[in-house]
Amino acid sequence: MLKDLVNKLIDSNKTISTMESCTGGALASEITNVEGASDVLKFSAVTYSNEFKIKMGVSKDVIDKYSVYSMETACEMSRNISKFTNSNYGVGITGKFGNVDKANLYGDDYTVFISIYDKDNNKFYNDKVKAVKQNRKENKMLVIKKVNDMLLEII
Repeated sequence: MLKDLVNKLIDSNKTISTMESCTGGALASEITNVEGASDVLKFSAVTYSNEFKIKMGVSKDVIDKYSVYSMETACEMSRNISKFTNSNYGVGITGKFGNVDKANLYGDDYTVFISIYDKDNNKFYNDKVKAVKQNRKENKMLVIKKVNDMLLEII
């Protein structure tokens, strides 16, 4: 699915890193399914817990104020992973696939927040996806398709 994206990153000599929560590394996995991915993917972190989001640079104050399931948190994720790896693009994904999180009771149970940080232009591109598919794998693919579409427009 991400062949055009990887080739576009290669052609433009750009790199990408991801910090994923609900998608559990599925975006990075799909990128690495494409020949040449090692030229563009610098690093990927799966930060399923608040603790590791914070260790990767997400502000605890942002999580406390807006919740871990928010665009503000997704933006912190995308910017911090880009800065940590010195990648041209950082992708942050956080949200829920219809589940209740006892550690984070706030936030819609079916919304996934996507933030792409463009380091070269110091700009965020943000969007949301409603996780309405029947299972987690289909919802992950829905999010990945959205990220792919966003990046193809940005690059």
